[in-house]
Amino acid sequence: MSIPLRAFGTSGQQISALGLGGHHLGDAEDEETAIQIVHQAVEGGITFFDNCWEYNRGKSENWMGKGLTGFRDQVFLMTKVCTHGRDGSLATQMLEQSLRRLRTDHLDLWQIHGVSFDNDPELFIRPGGAAEALMKAKEKGQVRFLGFTGHKTPEIHLKMLRTGFPFDAVQMPLNPFDGAFRSFEQLVLPELQRRGIAALGMKPFGGKGEPIKKAVLTPDEALRYAMSLPVTTTITGMEKLDILHQNLKIAQSFKPMSAAQMKELRERLQPLAADGRFEHYKVSLQFDNPEARLAHNFPLDDQQMEVKEMLKEADNTGKPYPEIKE
Repeated sequence: MSIPLRAFGTSGQQISALGLGGHHLGDAEDEETAIQIVHQAVEGGITFFDNCWEYNRGKSENWMGKGLTGFRDQVFLMTKVCTHGRDGSLATQMLEQSLRRLRTDHLDLWQIHGVSFDNDPELFIRPGGAAEALMKAKEKGQVRFLGFTGHKTPEIHLKMLRTGFPFDAVQMPLNPFDGAFRSFEQLVLPELQRRGIAALGMKPFGGKGEPIKKAVLTPDEALRYAMSLPVTTTITGMEKLDILHQNLKIAQSFKPMSAAQMKELRERLQPLAADGRFEHYKVSLQFDNPEARLAHNFPLDDQQMEVKEMLKEADNTGKPYPEIKE
């Protein structure tokens, strides 16, 4: 059985309805396991691979690059840039580093990572900002498509869209809890459909799988709900082979939920969704991007895993990290 393919916006490109998330790949037990996950994902029909310049201090891109060696022409490869309002020249440096780590000469999709603050759209589009770097990279053939991501509030996504930049894709959290709380599904997804922009869903299990672990809903319910929305792909982290196999099984036998089934699930979960307890990325610092907070001169949460990793580095001011040696 194969995973359904879906249109990437109006481009004519087709990609798998399930995507592999890059952050969790860096949480695999070791490099060998990460490479196995990538290989088995490709063999199972996943063609969309997500990553980001700063995930696990570059380890996620390095491991994914090694895993995709020999498979690059079979996949749609995306990574994200982490200027977070800094000059576009930094974005260009980050792109070069991402390409080296991922062992490729081009990206299929390059996205602005984690828009989180009200002035992020203005910082992005200003002269000399990241918007110019994105367009130059596309003109040079280093990237095919451009987009942005974020998980804080749908209003910031709408402000990014109002900049007028020609985005090809937009990534956001989409799950049964989101449908009833500060909802990207209700506010952003219809606008993307109207504009013909590819909608990329993420966090179908709430980011760290907490509602699954607490038996609030099943993996099948969560992933089928997310995949039943009008999205191009649903990206989820799979740091273990058994999680990959579970998600492949659901995707390969995928049957969309009916509108009535989706409504019933949202209503069942609404009491738990109302305070964001299963969407910490909307209401806490837990998923806040540390590079974004540094760029805005905001304090860091020193208990956050990404911050703990960052504090081990001598240089944490937004300059590209040293390459991880082979």
